[in-house]
Amino acid sequence: MKIGVLGGTFDPVHNGHLVIAEEVRTELNLAEIIFVPAGQPWLKVERAISPAEDRLQMLRLALADKPYFKIATAEIDRPGPSYTVDTIADLRHKLGSEVELFFILGWDSLEQLPLWKEPSRLIQLCYLVAVHRPGSPRPDLKALDAQVPGVLNRVIVMNSPSIDISASDIRERVKQGLSIRYLVPEPVAWYIKEHGLYLR
Repeated sequence: MKIGVLGGTFDPVHNGHLVIAEEVRTELNLAEIIFVPAGQPWLKVERAISPAEDRLQMLRLALADKPYFKIATAEIDRPGPSYTVDTIADLRHKLGSEVELFFILGWDSLEQLPLWKEPSRLIQLCYLVAVHRPGSPRPDLKALDAQVPGVLNRVIVMNSPSIDISASDIRERVKQGLSIRYLVPEPVAWYIKEHGLYLR
C-alpha cells in the first residue's frame, strides 16, 4: 500500500493544499494522503502561529467529506520542535513495513533538505515527492545528491500542479478585510470569521 504524507502549519489550510494532495494521490496512485499539522516547526520559530486546536479544527472541516484524506496529530501531540524525520519514523512504526510512504514537499523545501534533521535517515524511511512552487527554481538533484547521497533515487519531481496560493497572503487578506472566497474551503472561511482569526 502506498500512502502520501503532507505536513504543514496549515495556518490556514487552503485550496492549494487540497489540489496538491489530490494531484499527487492520483498521479502516484496512492491509497490515501495523511495531513500532519505541525506542532512548533523548527524552521518557523520566529513566527507566531495560531493555536494547534484552531489549525486542527480547520483541517477537520476542510477534509470532512474526503475519505482518502486523513489527519495525524503526532507533531501536535509531541512536545518541542517538530522534525519530519521523527514524524515519518512514527508513521512508519504505526503503519508497518508493508506500507510505502511518500512525503510531499515543495521544490523550495527540497533545496533545504541538507539542513534538515537526519536527511539521510529520512530518505531511507520514505520517498520524497517534490511539487512545483511558483517562483522556485527546479531543484538541482545532482548537487543535492552530493550533500545527501542516495537522494537521487528517492525523489520524484513533479511539474504540476503549480498553485499560487499562500497561507501568509490569506492571513494578510483577512487582516485587511478582503475576501478569501475560493482560496480556502467554505467551512474554513466560516471558521476564520467566526473565531476572529488573523485580525491582529
